[in-house]
Amino acid sequence: MGYLNNYLQQFRDKGKDELANSIEKTSRRIGKKYISHFTYTTHEMGLLFGNIQSGKTGQTFGIICEAADLEFRYFLLMTTDSRLLQKQTFERAQHDLPEFAICSENDEEKFRSAKNQPVLIIVKKNTRVLQAWVDRFRNSKKLKGNALFIVDDEADAASENTKVNQKKVSAINDRLRKIRDTAQASIYLQVTGTPQALLLQSLNSNWRPMFTEYFEPGNGYLGGDFFFPGTETNDIPNFIHFVDDETPQESAKHVVLRHLVVSAQILLTGGKVSNCLIHPGIRRAAHEKSKREIEDAIAWWTYHHADEKFTDAFDREYAAITPQNTEKQPHDQVLTRVRQILEKREFTIVLLNGTSIDDDKDYESGCNFVIGGTNLGRGVTFGQLNTFYYTRTSKSPNADTMWQHNRMFGYDRDPGLITMYSSRALYKLFAEINETNNSIIRQAQAGKKITIAYPDGLNPTRSNVLDKSLLNILVGGSNHFPSVPKNETTTQISDLVQQFSNDDPATEVSLKFISDILKHFKAEKEFNLDGYIKMIDSARSENPMASAHILVRRNRAVTLGNRALLSPNDWKETNQFQDEFVLTLYQVSGEKNNGKSVWVPNIKLPMKKNFYII
Repeated sequence: MGYLNNYLQQFRDKGKDELANSIEKTSRRIGKKYISHFTYTTHEMGLLFGNIQSGKTGQTFGIICEAADLEFRYFLLMTTDSRLLQKQTFERAQHDLPEFAICSENDEEKFRSAKNQPVLIIVKKNTRVLQAWVDRFRNSKKLKGNALFIVDDEADAASENTKVNQKKVSAINDRLRKIRDTAQASIYLQVTGTPQALLLQSLNSNWRPMFTEYFEPGNGYLGGDFFFPGTETNDIPNFIHFVDDETPQESAKHVVLRHLVVSAQILLTGGKVSNCLIHPGIRRAAHEKSKREIEDAIAWWTYHHADEKFTDAFDREYAAITPQNTEKQPHDQVLTRVRQILEKREFTIVLLNGTSIDDDKDYESGCNFVIGGTNLGRGVTFGQLNTFYYTRTSKSPNADTMWQHNRMFGYDRDPGLITMYSSRALYKLFAEINETNNSIIRQAQAGKKITIAYPDGLNPTRSNVLDKSLLNILVGGSNHFPSVPKNETTTQISDLVQQFSNDDPATEVSLKFISDILKHFKAEKEFNLDGYIKMIDSARSENPMASAHILVRRNRAVTLGNRALLSPNDWKETNQFQDEFVLTLYQVSGEKNNGKSVWVPNIKLPMKKNFYII
């Protein structure tokens, strides 16, 4: 049947046909478009991205099987530097891929002795571990004449060169390059839910993906569009509760009671676990403070659990839940179960940070309150996470880091039990990140080169992995024009804009019209005209009906190469349109430019976002 068909059959046998179809679609597409055309003479890098906690491991195993069917023999899958995650992935591969020789970090002999079957080695991204496999690959000579298929899970974490701006190579990145070079040829598949850092790698880095593929989540997935559909009042879901006007103590009481009610509903209907996640920031002092607030709130409700204050508050929370995956349990049964949880202390407060001794076993069953920071990020999965309390703040937030902490995304959530507590500013930030994520997805699905834009104050990723000498950050609202524009041809551009007179104010037009005009220009390399066209095409993919403005002026006596192009009046005219692209076209006379008349484009960017071009 083939490795992929056998892998998919496991899902079909369990009645998971939809998941099997999704994995097959992704695997066959990548196999047909890229793997089947591999020449075994090059090192190629690609990107597979999906949504946070949407099933990337299952999709990745499918692609590995497809590559094995296409006669790749050696595979290396790397997880983040987490012993637990490496162990979980290794055990899952042993179960899901029985036809492969599955090797863990120290299984050198198994790697050397494997015959007549594909070999999958699963390691964590740790300098010592990676160097050991560099040496094993070199010494065994098994990759002589063979290609290596590398899968880098969470490829935007630790893999990039964090010393790029020092003209050096960081330790992990160095080992990854050496591993790749041990083989005659390789395919290096970057896998992540937050591709910002990878898409902004320079071509010089050899770490920028040569192709990008996106896979859609399956039915029942709750992700960014469910939680953060927009920032307008009408867009905000009713399960979002803002805490700006409350004290931390008041918010903790609301969070605790809500989670107790949700937990009672889940446990009464046969559920095994109900988790509440509390993310106050990255500092341990903040974790300890949140833990005390949760403990105090539980103590308060325990003390009052038999009086009228409790029953009134309980009634409000009970009325607010609308479970969709199970039948809503009777009022009195839920009330009794909540009181039982309090009286018998049938709950756990779990602290997850670098100093705590708690682990994943502490939140696998029962009613739990999980508190932490960075440890709540990549690779950590929480079952039945329906209550989320997020108060983290940052002076200069990174979009990919913020998004990775959305552990509420997933499949086993009940949309009628979900509640999120946060500040208005945090909700707005998440909504803006979701908007850009959707733009990236649309561009990838359309097969376009991807442009990234974020509001001022929000960075796409950490700065130490981006080559600052090649990354151009364009501030929203700014004007940009080439110093040495070339027209292809002047007559064609003149024909395109003949309907706009010199006296017309800035006129509303389509973004496509602006893009088409700019494609008649060439400019010096430093201007990166293609990058501006990609920005506009990205905006078109977000909203094909979005408008722009154009202003046309002829016979201007302007010396090219000056720092400013627009006259004060034209600057004032175009500056009225703060949230749109505005193209100003000046036909510059030849009087000051070697006797040649030329059209010069000035592009004003929308005010609300900064644009990143590499």
